[in-house]
Amino acid sequence: MSDRLLAALTRRRAALLLLAVVLCLPPFYLDAFWLRIGLFSMAAAIGAVGLALLSGTAGQLSLGHAFFLAVGAYGYAWLAGEPGPGLPPALAALLAVLLAGAAGGLFSPVAARVKGIYLGIATLALVFLGHHVLLTADSVTGGFNGRSVPPLTLGGFTFTESDPELTVLGVPFGAEERLWFLGLALFAFTWFTARGLQRGRPGRALAALRDSETAASVMGVDVARHRSAAFVVSSMYAGLAGVLLALAFRRVVPDYFSLALSVDYLAMIVIGGLGSVAGATAGAVFVTALPLLMTRYADQLPLVTAPGSAEGAVGPTEAARYLYGAAIVLVLLYAPDGLHGLARRVRDRARRRRPRTPAPETAVPTPPQPSARPKEQTP
Repeated sequence: MSDRLLAALTRRRAALLLLAVVLCLPPFYLDAFWLRIGLFSMAAAIGAVGLALLSGTAGQLSLGHAFFLAVGAYGYAWLAGEPGPGLPPALAALLAVLLAGAAGGLFSPVAARVKGIYLGIATLALVFLGHHVLLTADSVTGGFNGRSVPPLTLGGFTFTESDPELTVLGVPFGAEERLWFLGLALFAFTWFTARGLQRGRPGRALAALRDSETAASVMGVDVARHRSAAFVVSSMYAGLAGVLLALAFRRVVPDYFSLALSVDYLAMIVIGGLGSVAGATAGAVFVTALPLLMTRYADQLPLVTAPGSAEGAVGPTEAARYLYGAAIVLVLLYAPDGLHGLARRVRDRARRRRPRTPAPETAVPTPPQPSARPKEQTP
């Protein structure tokens, strides 16, 4: 391994370690509002990464992501709660993720045979079907009012504000502080597994399918199997995001998992950059945090009124949708590869402008000059 490559790996590891330390600091300094924004953003990032793998890497359009989030959220609430089996919460969370993957597996035959806008229409049916089931299956979902979410317990440690009380470095750790580190662990797991899938053989096969199914099949890629597998993996990421959302909200209701949520996730991956894990994360933070911030500071923003104001006024949620709708248009016009591609181009341009240190000059030995001889006279 060359010294230059070793130095680059060392810098990368140091940057990752520094980022991990920085992300562990907010529970010690920020209040519950900012921690909730972070939790919702991390849950959205997990789901957005799954959709980026499906739509960006594999090239399959899906408008049914909200359905699989609902399967994960309600699956955990029912498996760990009463009425329900009352399973241990950790086991219930794992089974909820697998249940979301099974739901994606049941739909995968359709995903293996339908593509493009037709697949988007087919997945759109999942949202309306799921919303109807959530409203009518009262014994499982609680109907229109939803149901409460049992707290997660791991090895006797409970991610809630109940006893035993926990204080770390003089800071009381409530539900948001405890869930923050759980969200970080789940997001780190999502990040590294998704990057591994993209850089490995499955990712290369999915990218080949996205570019040309004919060429991919000629190279030996099983088109139907890989398209189905991409849908299952994306559904499991969505189920994991649904579990974290349920723990953060502490109550799940059907109206949250609507078509608008699926559109929000499409906005996340388009703004961040299709097929990019980092871009999906950036888009998720932008789309999730913007309406929450505008709601808190609505009285200080022009043309935006606080929730519950008179009719005809623009509320913070509607204003946020207008803003990231405009962001989508700007991205499609000026940065088709999203925020991730824009950041990469800025970084490359900065590197090109960076002055290079000239190499030290070395003395070049001068070859010996032949001694001058007197010209011989021609006899």
